[in-house]
Parts: sequence; structure tokens; C-alpha cells
Amino acid sequence: MLIAVLVSIACGNVIARKYEYEEEIFLSLDGSATVYVNASVPALVALRGVSLPLDPSARLDRALVRDIYETPVSRVASVTTSRREGRRYVHLRIEVDDIRRLGEAAPFAWSTYRYLEGDTFEFAQQMHAAAGKEVGNVGWGGDELIGVRLHLPSKITDHNAPSRRIERGNILVWEQLLRERIKGTPLDVQARMEKESILFRTLALFGAMAVLVVFTFIAAIWFVRSRKPASP
Repeated sequence: MLIAVLVSIACGNVIARKYEYEEEIFLSLDGSATVYVNASVPALVALRGVSLPLDPSARLDRALVRDIYETPVSRVASVTTSRREGRRYVHLRIEVDDIRRLGEAAPFAWSTYRYLEGDTFEFAQQMHAAAGKEVGNVGWGGDELIGVRLHLPSKITDHNAPSRRIERGNILVWEQLLRERIKGTPLDVQARMEKESILFRTLALFGAMAVLVVFTFIAAIWFVRSRKPASP
């Protein structure tokens, strides 16, 4: 019985994280980023106004999807597709040299991105008006979500994520109802972080531990040798 309850909870959590549109941003301290876009085709049409077939049985040209996201400020590393709940989904991995310029790319032009350096690093993204294109009945029930998932490279000092909870791996999540995003209800993302990366701290810690182990080993050898009895 307990196992069944745990499985049910786990499955519920997985379902709750299935977004109709998601931007997942892996930010580096230098301002570069890898951005994953996972979205249903109807959501892309409704939110960004792109010309993609709404019929889930129609052929979806990956090259066309790539062309939409390939811009002077964004490079498409991969495009894959899937199906869920009678809808087609696209999944893109996009490399960005400067997150501050991502709003210059048409698919991301509904957002402004800010990345500032002071005593800390500050990242901000404001999502503004969507295309609001009509897509008809595509199987939405009204409770679908969009999400922004932010992976930060150093310790988070402040943020405005609704849950105020920092997930495993320094991850923050903002969610909004899809219907609110289609209406253009603003979504405000803000986070501050320290200027030293978690990776650097981890490597420094391992380095310090390695040095400590070496000195301990040397001390142990010296202690053993110093206790040897003198030869007769």
C-alpha cells in the first residue's frame, strides 16, 4: 500500500511538470547559456505565431523548426520531436553566446533579458505579450502550464520564484497558466547569485582535501619511521 502511494505521488509530480511550453536556461557566469525549448506545436503557434501544422498527423519538418530558432544570436544544436496527449511536441537545444541579446531572436522577442555584474550577478527575464494566435480545439483543458526553469552556476542569494524553494542543483522554477500567457499576462523572473561558481568551489574543496591527504600520509610515514628502534 505504501509503495503504491509513493508511486502515485511520484507520478503526480511528473505529470505536474509536463508543460505546454518551457524554457530551460543553463546560465554560465560569463553570460553565455544553453537554452532548451520544449513545447507543443499548438503552444508555439498560439504563443509565438509560428507557421507550423496543427494537425498532429501532418508531417512536421524539423528543418523548418530549426530555421525558426537559428538566428545571429542563437545556434540550434539539436531538434527532436515527440507526441503526448494527441499533440506534437518539439524539443530544441540552443546555444547562446550572450543571454542579454537573446531577445533579438524572433522566437524569444517576447522577453527582455538582463544580466548585470555588481557585488553579485543579477539575472532577469520579463515575458511580455504573446502572439495570441487562435489554434482552435487542440485538446487543452484550461489548466495547462508554461514554465521557465533556471539553472544557475553559483550560490543563489535572492530570487522571486513563487515557491521560494531552490531545487536540487541550484534550480529555480517559475510557472504560469498557459491561458494567462496567451493573454500576455507578464511573467517576471529575477535571481541574484554569488560571483564564484559552484564548480570552482567544489574543485577548490577537493584540491584542499587532496593536499590534506598528502600531508597526512607524509606525517604518518614520518611518525612510523621516527618510532623505529635504534640498531644495536
